[in-house]
Amino acid sequence: MTSKELHLLLVEDDAVDILNVQRSFRKMNLLNPMHIAYDGLEALALLRGTETAPSIPFPTLILLDINMPRMNGLEFLRELRSDQQLQHLSVVVFTTSDEEKDIIEAYNFHVAGYILKPVVPEKFFEVMIAIEKYWSLCENVTS
Repeated sequence: MTSKELHLLLVEDDAVDILNVQRSFRKMNLLNPMHIAYDGLEALALLRGTETAPSIPFPTLILLDINMPRMNGLEFLRELRSDQQLQHLSVVVFTTSDEEKDIIEAYNFHVAGYILKPVVPEKFFEVMIAIEKYWSLCENVTS
């Protein structure tokens, strides 16, 4: 990991997947701030702030599920990309949806990647390592 702190926003409604991401990051000894939103509406509130809660720091990376209640991942991307303050944020879709229409629509919103969630815990950890390495490399290039 670079010396620059990686802020992560995990937009995920599945408690098991949230725990898997948290465990994987702990196992990699990554203690960077991870903010969690359970759907797109909550993620936007965290990014924009509300009357009762200030916004979180802009995350270096948003890990985004597609299938969520209230505001799904694609609806969130549409809103994010139309917001002048937020449109620059990097998003990797991390989902169980292998629907071609979801993949195409996500890339139309300029996501940095589309990764299918593995069902095997060992593979889940391997995917988290790959995501961390990719963003570490990106941070080194832009630093």
